[in-house]
Amino acid sequence: MKIDILAFGAHPDDVELSCGGTIHKSIAMGKTVGIVDLTEGELGTRGDVKTRASESNNAADVLGVNFRINLKMPDGFINGSKQDQLKVIELIREYKPEIVFCNSVDDRHPDHSKASNLVREACYLSGLIKIITKDSKGSVQDSWRPRAVYSYIQWKSLKPDFVVDISSSIDTKMDAVICYKSQFYNPISSDPATPISTRNFIESVRYRAADLGRLVHVDYAEGFISNRIIAVDSIFDLK
Repeated sequence: MKIDILAFGAHPDDVELSCGGTIHKSIAMGKTVGIVDLTEGELGTRGDVKTRASESNNAADVLGVNFRINLKMPDGFINGSKQDQLKVIELIREYKPEIVFCNSVDDRHPDHSKASNLVREACYLSGLIKIITKDSKGSVQDSWRPRAVYSYIQWKSLKPDFVVDISSSIDTKMDAVICYKSQFYNPISSDPATPISTRNFIESVRYRAADLGRLVHVDYAEGFISNRIIAVDSIFDLK
């Protein structure tokens, strides 16, 4: 199955928080999208692996993605090893995405920048014909390099290279985010408080998108950082 977008996240909920609107809008336009979580988020202060898995599946249903996969790398210890690189390369070659989304290039959680580097490097290595990988049936996979790799923006307010207008998808994005009931604001929860369990954080997901939208004269937007110079066919393609 060839898809248009393959979105990677270090933890379940990274993708929803950071590019869920872009994913939903792309699907509404007829594009195919898959999500890959590198870890199960097992070190998260609140909730557990089983709950997080259920929440991530519910969020995937809300967004309408074609599939969601978890590679079960160790939470907190993503290291870009050869073994982990090959896991990502195998998926890139299996689904042959045109575009790959990955974690922020610089962020509060150390897994985020490590995951970004891992995925970016795997996208390059996936195009090398002398790296041999096999699919689930044991057949040698063809090499494949995505056309573009974009890092979404997370905790830190980094300057994006471009933004996507998600005004039509902001409500669905928020519906997907709040599927993670164990992680975010719940006034009756007795779990320990964390920086992402506050009312301020969950409200910030919407108002940060509103602020990016304000800068480009739309209601809501999500920002991305490109790994290469962006080209357009016509100057009039730029808004």
